[in-house]
Amino acid sequence: MIFRDTIAAIATPPGIGGIGVIRISGPAAENIARRLFRPGRPVAALQSHRLYHGEIIDPETGAAFDEVLLSLLKAPRSYTGEDTLEISCHGGPLVLQTVLEEALRAGARPAERGEFTKRAYLNGRLDLAQAEAVLDIITAQTRPGLAAAVDRLQGALSGRIEAIRNRIIDLLAGIEAAIDFSEDDATDEKSGDSASRIREIIAGIATLAATYRRGRIYREGIGVVIAGRPNVGKSSLLNHLLGEKRAIVTSVPGTTRDFIEETVDLGGIPVRLTDTAGLRPAENAIEKEGVERAWERLANADAVLLLLDGSENLTKDDREILVKTTAKPRLLVINKSDLPARLAEESLKGFLPEGTAQVVRISAKYGHGIDRLTAALRDLVLATPAEEAPGAMIAHLHQKVALEKTTEGLARAADGLSEGLPAELVALEIREALDALGEITGRTTPEEVLDRVFAKFCIGK
Repeated sequence: MIFRDTIAAIATPPGIGGIGVIRISGPAAENIARRLFRPGRPVAALQSHRLYHGEIIDPETGAAFDEVLLSLLKAPRSYTGEDTLEISCHGGPLVLQTVLEEALRAGARPAERGEFTKRAYLNGRLDLAQAEAVLDIITAQTRPGLAAAVDRLQGALSGRIEAIRNRIIDLLAGIEAAIDFSEDDATDEKSGDSASRIREIIAGIATLAATYRRGRIYREGIGVVIAGRPNVGKSSLLNHLLGEKRAIVTSVPGTTRDFIEETVDLGGIPVRLTDTAGLRPAENAIEKEGVERAWERLANADAVLLLLDGSENLTKDDREILVKTTAKPRLLVINKSDLPARLAEESLKGFLPEGTAQVVRISAKYGHGIDRLTAALRDLVLATPAEEAPGAMIAHLHQKVALEKTTEGLARAADGLSEGLPAELVALEIREALDALGEITGRTTPEEVLDRVFAKFCIGK
């Protein structure tokens, strides 16, 4: 696709830094360089993929705005697939804004959110799944999340989708060939074979769709609430997991009146940890508000770390919390293992699903058992061991929805074959399934979906 306009934006984050980058992309990029850039050494013409030292100047007065490094990347060997200019300035907000304004006066317009990546997609440099992976790389919070995003950028998911697509196309070709030979005696046999192939394809799609939970967790993280009655060690556990004294720890019950939330990398998963007020009948209006907020956070949590005091027997408050959180994915954490044990795990069996062993003993004060707690939490939220992670994962809801629509179309086609529907109608269902699958890589993605995807990007990417 050929764009007539040229876009420009600051590509580095706001604030003061050593280097700031202005990115310019479009047909006027080279002309803007000729107008604004004065090389340190005379050059006849700027060559592609070379780095030049010089100054950005006022084209009317010749006054220098900044000393810079400049590179011109000629189409199609650039991120966007079109002529691209990158100017590395000193990283001050004023100098970056000044250089950007000069680029706009020289013929560019301000870029919209994600417009550079959108042009890369529209110019065939990336498909939609890879374009979304760019954003996932930028926003990755853990190394496993980053590795999964890089895999998608390198085409792991796109390759998986293309393989499924090719199988559906082969199936469609066979169905359409049968239209021309509808009187053939072998038609019924071919229909049975096609139905079997459809079931195999659906099974493969189901395997890929099942990766959504893991992919979303690596990309977005999970919300985990640390809950329990007062003085069981919730704030101590939060501080230990964060590696800093973020919450106040005292022996006075009710010290935590509001929730405290911080994000931490636990076993490769971005976890938003929330320390809540102790759950018990409130003694005053302020504590009542804190307890109500704690229950609200519990209702919206992805998982719960329910702390119990291992140096005491279960209390009435403990039992109430255990009952009220039964429906939530949770770990029962027996704290204070550094003290003589009075709470036996047998007393918790009635509060756990049969066959589970979701009880971990720790000492939040000294850090004993924290590694076991982290591993158990990881297994709880991922539902499968880490070593079983698939090579390609979907991480966005619209990708999951597209796979579901593909499966529904194929299932209707299989039903049509078994019911003896005309091959033309079966082929139509398969084509609709293909269109749904194409939404993941952008072959058939509606414009409004593209707009939503790229609106999530920052300006300059």
